Amino acid sequence: MSGWKYAFSLSNEDVDNANPPGTADLIDRRDAELEDGKGTSRSHQLEVAHPIRSADPADPLNWPTWRKAAVLAIASLYAFVANFVSASPAPALQIWNRTFREQRSYPELTYFIAVNVLFLGASNILWVPLSNWMGRRPVLLVATLVMTLCTAWCGLARSYDSLLAARIFQGIGAGAADTVAPALIGDVFSMDHRGRAMAVYTVSLTIGPIVGGISGGYIAYQLGWVYIFWVGTALAAACFIGVALLMPETLYIGAQEHPSTRAYQPFTFAQGVGFGPLHGNLLRHFFQPWKSLALPGTWVVMLHYAGLIGGIVTVSIVGPQLVAMPPYLWQSNAGLINVGGLVGAAIGYGYTHLLSDSRLQARAKHGGRRVAEPEDRLPTMFLPLAVTTGGFFVFGFCAQHPGQNRWVGLEVGYSMLAFGLAQIPSIGFNYLIDSYSHLAADCFVSVTILRSVIAFAWTFFVSHWVEDRGAAEPFGIFGMLMGLFSLTAVPLCWYGKRMRIATASHFET
Repeated sequence: MSGWKYAFSLSNEDVDNANPPGTADLIDRRDAELEDGKGTSRSHQLEVAHPIRSADPADPLNWPTWRKAAVLAIASLYAFVANFVSASPAPALQIWNRTFREQRSYPELTYFIAVNVLFLGASNILWVPLSNWMGRRPVLLVATLVMTLCTAWCGLARSYDSLLAARIFQGIGAGAADTVAPALIGDVFSMDHRGRAMAVYTVSLTIGPIVGGISGGYIAYQLGWVYIFWVGTALAAACFIGVALLMPETLYIGAQEHPSTRAYQPFTFAQGVGFGPLHGNLLRHFFQPWKSLALPGTWVVMLHYAGLIGGIVTVSIVGPQLVAMPPYLWQSNAGLINVGGLVGAAIGYGYTHLLSDSRLQARAKHGGRRVAEPEDRLPTMFLPLAVTTGGFFVFGFCAQHPGQNRWVGLEVGYSMLAFGLAQIPSIGFNYLIDSYSHLAADCFVSVTILRSVIAFAWTFFVSHWVEDRGAAEPFGIFGMLMGLFSLTAVPLCWYGKRMRIATASHFET
């Protein structure tokens, strides 16, 4: 039974005993007998039985560690490269007018970043339904190939309009890194090991634009504007080759039994580089993402991620511009504003790596509960949300009042934002996978579309806004919005299980 009235009429005891989608039981896993020289003993361990592991070798949960590590490495590389190529032109925008005859104002040049960010999210209206229909592997092959070819187009473009069009299609090719790539991690890792895997993916996603921001300026000043895109082309090609050679199909629907022996077939190399069957009705898959808007967790993660990405992208555009001008005059070193982001990302990764899975496992075993709830992860994000919100105010104040060593404040503010971005999507994405299982990829569509719209809007207007009113006002408003977005985590943490009970009917197929 489901429904909002029913869910919120239940007693706390009834809620604790309920098993809505997302609540996972613990199982006993006893290892083989071990000889310790004094007798025979058995090791005892509790594991989360979610998703349910089959006996089929083709089930991604049964794959060997090296294959899972390869999937994680390629998904993380794709996330890094997609955001690297998106952000790397930002510190070099100031030299456009020295390189090309076609003169453009700085706010016009920021559209190269804004449109790319917009289509990074919007393209997932296409990628996710296709990945749920034909599988992850063919979609990733096409997406990484489009990213590679269009990054090369960027390098060949010699006019503003041509480069703007190339950046749009480059964003389309990079878009699957935000949705299909994290869905891979949900496919191959169980609930109690997914947090650390997702932390690796998220830190790769976070440092992509930061490393791009640091290196883009140096590449452009030392080698020329177009070499930013040739470096990006090489990285994008590495993603395509990695997917082609090392990325098996991870969308597992059911076991295929041998017709005569009824035994599971071994998972062969041919299966690893092949393609799976089509799944369901394509039109239904295109409608499914919009149904995820009925799930409260989608909105919470959507708002958090949108505010974070909007802040990081805005800082990556405004920051180099600020330190390139008096009193700092960093010129080709303007990309070093991103060093603060790199430090924050490293700290955020360590925070998530230590706490995400360990807190879930500790809560699952506490008091003999023997169940794992997705909400057990959420308190881990409270500190980073607070730090991130403060980062907007720190950056805006120091940008409003430049001078002497105030660039340190810019670095600290950027670091605070990157600290949040390195782990809030990790916990949020894990929450969606834990709670909504096979619907998680559809939830990612809604999440990435809103984050791209907010990031596009902020980057589209922020340069004019900073020129007209200074940095304190826009970044103060961004910080206020991020604070409001952050508060949505509180009711989800307290009442998330009741909300999953209320929306259980959405999981019926």
